[in-house]
Amino acid sequence: MSGIYVLGAGGHGKVVISTIRAMGLEVEAVLDDDRSLWGSYLSGVEVTGPIDSLRGKKNPKAIIAIGINHIREKIATRLDEVEWISAIHPSAVIDGSVKIGPGTAIFAGAVVQPDSTVGNHVIINTGATVDHDCVLEDFVHIAPGCHLAGNVSLRRGAFMGIGSCAVPGTTVGPWTTVGAGGAVIADLPGNAVAVGVPAKEITALPSKRNR
Repeated sequence: MSGIYVLGAGGHGKVVISTIRAMGLEVEAVLDDDRSLWGSYLSGVEVTGPIDSLRGKKNPKAIIAIGINHIREKIATRLDEVEWISAIHPSAVIDGSVKIGPGTAIFAGAVVQPDSTVGNHVIINTGATVDHDCVLEDFVHIAPGCHLAGNVSLRRGAFMGIGSCAVPGTTVGPWTTVGAGGAVIADLPGNAVAVGVPAKEITALPSKRNR
């Protein structure tokens, strides 16, 4: 495999680079739309230009290293010619029955248990756990130390904050955010923010299409 382009020059990008290197693969360059970062280095890799500079390259391989879910979706949609690579740290424990979509990042110490399904461009962050028969739809992000019990469903673009959890059989609606330390004990609707123990909806958000 030729070098992988990492899209996003923030802190999340550092972890993605570390994960790719732990896999024994090479990072070709970092791309970011912030002009002030061009020519700088992220974890020893040069930031060479904007994300759209991938266009015209022959069979580029890349991963989106941006933690904000709707931004990952926008980038993935506009760069349909890219071969999306998943970055899975060797220390992650993933059962052989788990299905993982392209562009997904699973970081050090994460655990994904049998018959779970992980969609495209998902982030399972450091030390997070996903128990049996969970469904994480496209563009989901579960933050470090998040714990999902069995049969939990996270709909498209849902975000689980650091140290949050969900009890068995619960569903978090699309583009909903569960705050840090929140405990999901009942289903949550889409386009909402929920915080606390138990996690309760505090506000409705505009539809993702309006963001």
